[in-house]
Amino acid sequence: MQQVHVAKSDLTNAELVDADAGPLADGAVRLAVESFSVTSNNVTYAVVGDGFGYWNFFPAPEGKGIVPMWGHARVIESNCPDVAVGERVYGYLPMASHLDVVPGKVTAGGFVDTAAHRQPMSPIYNQYSRLAADPEHDPSREGERMIFGPLFKTGFLIEYFMRSENWFGADQLVITSASSKTAMGLASVAKHRSPSVRRVGLTSAGNVEFVKASGLYDEVLPYDAVGDIAARPSVSVDFAGSSNLLRAVHSHLGDNLKYSCLVGVTHVEERGAGTDAIPGPTPTLFFAPDHAVALFKEVGPEQAGQLMAQCWAGFLGDCGNSVTIERHAGLEAARKVFVDMVGGAVDPAKGIVIEP
Repeated sequence: MQQVHVAKSDLTNAELVDADAGPLADGAVRLAVESFSVTSNNVTYAVVGDGFGYWNFFPAPEGKGIVPMWGHARVIESNCPDVAVGERVYGYLPMASHLDVVPGKVTAGGFVDTAAHRQPMSPIYNQYSRLAADPEHDPSREGERMIFGPLFKTGFLIEYFMRSENWFGADQLVITSASSKTAMGLASVAKHRSPSVRRVGLTSAGNVEFVKASGLYDEVLPYDAVGDIAARPSVSVDFAGSSNLLRAVHSHLGDNLKYSCLVGVTHVEERGAGTDAIPGPTPTLFFAPDHAVALFKEVGPEQAGQLMAQCWAGFLGDCGNSVTIERHAGLEAARKVFVDMVGGAVDPAKGIVIEP
């Protein structure tokens, strides 16, 4: 099998390597990776990989890591009587050609990978949907699900959290890296579920027209126009990870900034040493898996699924055609796209799907 190994100390240093899959363990299933998307979310997994355990899902040699992806795979070998060869699944996959999982809690709709090394991490990432009985699966929208699905759910959870806190008394939402897919997910859910909250998107000058054309924001500003944000009670959600930009937002809004939320890192080279010196509310990291678990406990998995499905349909109506899906064959293409994305060199109007 093949894998892409990334140097943890230099994310632009990635290499395609051959690895021995070895014999399939008792109770295990071997998946052939069919397709996955590469988005800024995957860059975030790598940037915070050590702190949040993302490198631990798919072990690699010392100093190296295998970046997690969301995508589709097919069972090509099975030592598990409940999972048949030939069936397809959707879930967390490595940037690789194959993955062995150990199915547990098997139902018609899915299973959990019970491999020992994955148990310390959030259970959200260990679940695999069996596509034959997956209500979210639409064969014509597999590309959109890989590109937008996990990012959309993070946006959904942010809006749910903010609304449950009555938006901290704010009536304006300021979103950085507004062209990112997670930001667009948040903006879409807020548009439909919290229409009274004004949505302001900050983005690079080159992406302003793309973001405006999405129709998701009440106002779109380039990064150098932070001073034009209306001075009104606000919450900020930072997807960019630039400490200079975050400081500018905090300084401009001053006492009007009621809550500062950090999600992901798209500006890797600008993430800086921290946010200790930034004035105003302490920026608080949003860890989506914890909020997902809290949501399931609060309303139950069935209602949570219904809420997400409803908002997902709205998001597809808003954004489903906002990107052109670009398909690339082979893991070498995946390696190159990931390195380009670390450097910020991927057009937000393109959705990248890799077919190993």
